[in-house]
Amino acid sequence: MRVDAGTSYLYTSQRPQASAADRSAGASFSAALTATQADSTKQADFTSMTRLEMRDWVNTQIRSGEMSLDDSRPFMAMTMKMPVGGLGGELGAESDGTRYDFTQKVRDGIEGALSRNDETTLKMLQSAMSIMQRQQGQTIGVNIRA
Repeated sequence: MRVDAGTSYLYTSQRPQASAADRSAGASFSAALTATQADSTKQADFTSMTRLEMRDWVNTQIRSGEMSLDDSRPFMAMTMKMPVGGLGGELGAESDGTRYDFTQKVRDGIEGALSRNDETTLKMLQSAMSIMQRQQGQTIGVNIRA
């Protein structure tokens, strides 16, 4: 691409014609900008979310005052992944790109709480399901760099 420093064109007919490479570079930049702008907002989708995305969503809800620490307990528990042998502690969410259906995890938890007659866990998971149903599809992030 050529930059004409210090040249002022009073009429568009005085401007030099852009080469095909310049036009395609400009077009690809425009396409990339449009794609970036289209991807600049994210909606909550609890049916397909990584553990890190869930953790980030919960932390945002807590910071904004939308969720109490008590209400966040089942969500934080869902973001944890422990090795089968139990040795070595939690597996980090940062390196896990697996997408989970957290609504199904809550349904399974509710079913388990019902079978154990565990009223405390049942109420906590029912509250989590209600929160997820209200928040599903809501905007959860805007990329301000777009």
